Order: sequence, then structure tokens, then C-alpha cells
Amino acid sequence: MIELLLAEPCIECDKCVDVCPTNVLDRTTSGVPVIARQSDCQTCFMCEAYCPADAIYVAPDVAPVGDAALPLPLLGSYRERIGWGGGRAPGALVAVGPELPKGSPPPRLPGTGTRTD
Repeated sequence: MIELLLAEPCIECDKCVDVCPTNVLDRTTSGVPVIARQSDCQTCFMCEAYCPADAIYVAPDVAPVGDAALPLPLLGSYRERIGWGGGRAPGALVAVGPELPKGSPPPRLPGTGTRTD
């Protein structure tokens, strides 16, 4: 389940918002996305994998960690393990990494953020 989105390293590219299949994250006027619907997270790791700045941590558990200490050294480790970390530095100023999946996202129900499929 998504547990952490750090504002400081975030480069405001919104890749995490675009790749989330369950619309867990919301765009904000500040540019840094927020975890809006944590309970909808399916623990697919897409947001963490596509984050070029290693600003997201998804715990492998399907329940929120809560007040437990989050393992900051693990930020970006999933990207590295799947081989998407080559040629970039943490906190990079540009969104490098694999291209986002092609095509339009599934339609969402008006005003709910919930997909219709």
C-alpha cells in the first residue's frame, strides 16, 4: 500500500498520478501530488516504479503501516531492482524513465475519481 510521498524530492511530473490504475493520487495546485485515497491502493508499485525522483514508497503490505517508522533508505529501491534506475540521479530535474503506457486511461465517473471499468 502506498505509504509515503515526499514533497522535497518530488519534481512535480505527475507520472505517479497518470500511471495509478485506481486513482489513489490527486494533482494539486502546488504541483506535488497527494495521497488522496490510500485505501484504494492495490499495491501494484506502478507509482513507485515510474517516479523518477524516488519520492514515493509503497509498502508490500496491503494494510497501512500507520505510525510505524517508514524505511526511508528503501525509497527508490524498487525502481533499482526492476532495472529502471539506470542513467538517473535521485532528485533528477527531469522525468527520466520508461515512457508511460500508451492510450487513454479508462473513463472516470464524474466527481468521484473512480474509474468506470
